[in-house]
Amino acid sequence: MLNTKTVSQNKLSLKLTPMKKQDYMWAYLFIAPCFLGLFIFNIGPIFYTIYLSFTEYGSFGQVSWIGLENYVRLFQDPNVWMALKNTFIFTAIAVPTSVFFSTVVAVLLNQKIRGVTMYRTLYFLPVITMPAAVGMVWKWLYNGDYGLINHVLGFFGIQGPYWLVDSSFALYAVIVVAIWSTIGYNMIIILAGLQNISPSYYEAAEIDGAGPFAKFAKITVPLLTPTLFFVSVISIISTLQTFELIYMMVGIDSPVAFDTQTLVYLFYREAFINHDLSYGATISINLFVIILVATIFQFYFQKKWVHYN
Repeated sequence: MLNTKTVSQNKLSLKLTPMKKQDYMWAYLFIAPCFLGLFIFNIGPIFYTIYLSFTEYGSFGQVSWIGLENYVRLFQDPNVWMALKNTFIFTAIAVPTSVFFSTVVAVLLNQKIRGVTMYRTLYFLPVITMPAAVGMVWKWLYNGDYGLINHVLGFFGIQGPYWLVDSSFALYAVIVVAIWSTIGYNMIIILAGLQNISPSYYEAAEIDGAGPFAKFAKITVPLLTPTLFFVSVISIISTLQTFELIYMMVGIDSPVAFDTQTLVYLFYREAFINHDLSYGATISINLFVIILVATIFQFYFQKKWVHYN
């Protein structure tokens, strides 16, 4: 009786095998448009950009192979070094500051207070606002003659500078806006991480007599490190690609354009204003390598400070 059942099961599995292969075929057919789009709009352009970085792109579309000349020019270009410096300053200030304030806001909005939903919405509003609109509003606020910031400073007898046309303040003024506009997005992610921490940890700590600070330092922070790691990775990748705010707030013709340019801004200027697509491709490859190295570095050292449940 057992042998008959086994034979019947084997026959059934043999009959189902061709059907499984057909299912796989249909599955591949359905996801083919997605892979095709991914190759055409993502993977293909990456390889073409690498190819362009070894060429000279003429005014009428002629492409000629020049080898490593664009990379030699890259390391000798003072604009690249200034853009690299500004990009690193932007990232070094904006990312930790944004993560810190996002964590503070998330902890405060994780409490049972009246109107907490409204507060969460208000903090998240800058995220869904177009960067162009954010840049234009803050450009008006920073205006040296009739801006609201200098107007408020005037009540205290302080003469505010021309924030966006002074090389001493322009880059840092844009960094402040970048921090303000990213707090809401990071706050939502960190808030989700806070709500994923089991209340039983805090109940056990209260039984042992732990206070609010001890619970935050010994429970909240260690259990929140996976979320903070994720936020830091995406924040660094995003900040290294800063472009919209500088383009909208400073502009191409500004006297401080050189002092505030980032790598993406320099890529835009070389590729689409100076029409040097090959050199622009070289700059973008340089930025890709920087982002890749920074991400690998973060994943390597996360083992030393990230605690998983």
